[in-house]
Amino acid sequence: MNVDEATHIILKPYVTEKTFALVENESRICFLVRENSSKPKIAEAIKVLYNETPTVVNVCRTVYGKKAFVKFESIEKARDLATKIGML
Repeated sequence: MNVDEATHIILKPYVTEKTFALVENESRICFLVRENSSKPKIAEAIKVLYNETPTVVNVCRTVYGKKAFVKFESIEKARDLATKIGML
């Protein structure tokens, strides 16, 4: 997967008070993703775009679109990535 394909899958980080708390409490970051993207493709896109390997990817469909909750190894890695993408 190249960067263009990865940016087509990952649309943008989804930031609310609840998702902001997920970074600190559960080392998870929420992203809005394309409707046709799968969990393995989301994990691969995160790895390509941000050079971080997710441990778990959960998805759900909402009125805002499809969300991916991506869990990382530690809170520090999630916090560093959140700072890098402008969430914190």
